[in-house]
Formats: sequence, structure tokens, C-alpha cells
Amino acid sequence: MTESIRNADVLIIGGGLSGTMLAVQLLRQPGQRHILVIEPRAELGRGEAYSAVELGHTLNGNAARMSVDPDNADDLTQWLTDYIGAGGWPESDQQHVPISELFPPRGIFGVYAQQRLAEAKAQSASTVEHVRGEVVDLQVDEAATLLTLDNGQQLRGTYAVLATGMFPAARTPQTESSGLNAAAVDPWDVQAMTHIDPQSTVLIIGSGLTMVDAVVSLEQAGHRGPIEIFSRHGLLPHVRRQPPSWEDFLAADHSLRSPRQLLREVRRQCRIAQARGIDWQAPLDTVRAHIGRLWSQADEREKRQFVRHVRPWWESHHHRSPPLSAQLVARLQAEGRLRIQAASFKGVVASDGGVTVRLRRRGEQAVTQVSGAALINSSGIEYDWRRVARPLPQQLLKRGLIRPGPLALGIAADVSGAVVDAEGDVSLRLFAMGPPLRGMWWESTAVTDVALQAKALALKLTKI
Repeated sequence: MTESIRNADVLIIGGGLSGTMLAVQLLRQPGQRHILVIEPRAELGRGEAYSAVELGHTLNGNAARMSVDPDNADDLTQWLTDYIGAGGWPESDQQHVPISELFPPRGIFGVYAQQRLAEAKAQSASTVEHVRGEVVDLQVDEAATLLTLDNGQQLRGTYAVLATGMFPAARTPQTESSGLNAAAVDPWDVQAMTHIDPQSTVLIIGSGLTMVDAVVSLEQAGHRGPIEIFSRHGLLPHVRRQPPSWEDFLAADHSLRSPRQLLREVRRQCRIAQARGIDWQAPLDTVRAHIGRLWSQADEREKRQFVRHVRPWWESHHHRSPPLSAQLVARLQAEGRLRIQAASFKGVVASDGGVTVRLRRRGEQAVTQVSGAALINSSGIEYDWRRVARPLPQQLLKRGLIRPGPLALGIAADVSGAVVDAEGDVSLRLFAMGPPLRGMWWESTAVTDVALQAKALALKLTKI
């Protein structure tokens, strides 16, 4: 029997970091409102990224870069100072750097987000309640939004926000399956990796930050055999360093617009830095603040050029590996245990023992087969909601309430996060934030990006 419909002012779909930061910002607004956060996990604030329990799975940014408070860049540093001082994370002294330069474990970052939510709840006249479940359907009319959960429960809200976070390819059912996930070990499941023969060969598809996590997991599971990594371009993430500040050259010159112009100028600035004995990461880091503007003002042809020709190098140079993880990868390479090859994944071959994949190496026409004892899918994030075989994305598409974003990255929305439907109409009730807006801003996944979006959206929802 279906329960009576529960009512709220704002329904937040997803209780990971995006949904939690929005809840915090709504709690900080004057007035009194009731907020429901719908999240299947037992805890808010963690989501996919911050549910990790292994200390080796760290943030890929240092504390000074990862504040959840858009008004206080030192918020995480201040929290960590108190947390470590109270006896939390005693292993932090192994990094031998100031607290602002520490790379905290993702599980501890989840504790930080939860504590900030608890503090906001204690100081607010508004209320936030965690409804545990998965949203499987959503309807919108002129007056409200109506959600249906997997247990049949229904929730009505004046506004609903898609704060669904990221869909990791390794954990997301695909509408068109290559068989990769069915044959693969979860990149973050250390316990499952303890069942792999420690001297055997492990195959990894993808060479980004998920791969780095997978290598850390294998090391913690006691694996000591060869690791063969295959990705289309064969690029590894660079290690994140702490370069000095650099002049914001893009702020001074708005004539730089196209991917070609941007790439040429960034390379020039990096050469200047290196000639002065300064880390090339210094000028590159200034670009980060302008990516949303550059992406949104580019036409579709320019966006396609960026994705096709620049994206792999942008990802490897900008989405960098935390130092301890990078040191592990470098050591395994030096020992000859870890090898990366440029090759396109073509499928999984049925095998009685172990696993066999089909690959086409760069520069070759023939498809070859490679075998190992285990396979890990580290191919990153699935941003195309048409390919995500989860009930809510499929229902939203079926109902015409959403349409793919630019280049099928996430979903379409206006600059405020109001969702654009299949007919091109901007919703007055349904909003989105964080990774679903990848196509709008290109970089819409970093903590600082999401924190700014959360504040702006909270202001909008409380002033409409």
C-alpha cells in the first residue's frame, strides 16, 4: 500500500557532496523551509567519491583547494587542523607538509562534509531530512514536482534539484553494455582484490585518476604481479605539485577564445615559466578560473575541437594525481611491473579462467587479444545520460523533462541551473547542479565549482 504523499519546499535528489552542499547553503538562508534529501546510502555527504574507506584513496587536491565553503577558502584547512589536533588521522604526519598542503583521504573528507551539514542544521530555523531510497520517476506541473521512490513512496516539493553527482563507468549500468563491467573488479574494492593471485597479471582499461585509485587498491590488497594499462592515448595523470602564483593572463586578454588560441598561449606561458625556473603548473592553474567562460562562449565546432584534440591532454595535465599515489605509480613503472600502452578497448572475450580483452593498439589496424587474471574498468565517468541504465535518467528522458547537454555531456540547463526540457523550455520547478551540468561549464565536478553552484542555486530557490 502506497504511503500518503509527503510534502517539502525543496527536494534534493542525491545526498552525496553536491546535494549536501546545497542543503547546507539552503540552511544558511533566512526563513524557514523543509528540505528532503533523497539518497539510497545510509549517510549523507559521501556519495560515490567519499564513501571510500581506505586511507590510500585520497583527494587529488590539497586541503587549500578543497573547501566546501565558497566564502572561506581555508575552511577545510581549519577543520583538518582541529581534526588532527583531536587525534584524527594520525597518519597525516607521513606527508611531511603543512596542513594546507595535505591530501586527505576521501573518507575523512566525507566526515568533514557531514560535520558542516550537522553544524548548519543546528544553527538554522529550516530543517533537512534524509529520505533513504532511490528516485525512480519524477513529474512536474505548474505548481510542484512529484517524485516516486523505489519503494513506492511519493514526495511532493515546490522545487526539485538533480544533484545526482557522477556516474562512474565502473559502477554504472550501461544501456549498451560492452561486457566490461560484468567481467571487471571494482577499482575501489580492496577486499575483492585480495582474491586475485598476488603474482598474476591484472589488466586495467583507462589511465586517468580512477586507474591511479585502482593501482592503490591493488597495492593495499597485496598484489605484486604485473599491471597492464590500456587507454586510447596512453597518457598518465601528472602529479599535483604546489607551484607559486602566476599572472592571470586570461583575465587580461579576453581575445583568446578558440581552443587553438588558448592552447598556443598556454604553451607560451608554460615555456616562459620554465625559462624562469618556475613549475609549468603555475600558469596552467590560472586557466582553471576561466574554463566556464571559455567553454560557454565557444560554438559547437570549437567545443568538438576541444573534446577531440585537447581533452586528453587537458585531463592528464589538469586532473592530477595526489603525490603519494603518483609516487606509487612511478615506482611500479620503474620496477617494470606497471606498463601503459596506447590502445582502444574493443570488448571482452569469453574465457574459462581469468579474462581476455580485445584491443587495437595505436598505429595498428589489427585487433589483438590480451589475457590476465583480472580486469579493472577505470574508464572514468559516464556523462551521457542516454547511456546510463538507471531508472531516473531513463524516465526523465522518456517524459521529455530533460534533454542532453552540449555534446551529450550531462543535461541541458540555463545559467542558473534551471533544466531545459526536450522542447527547449526552461523549467520553473526542476533544477540541476554539479556533474549533470558538465556540458554547460565543462568543469562542473570539482569541489570549488560545486560549492559556488550550491550557493548560487540556494539564493535563487529562496528568492523565487
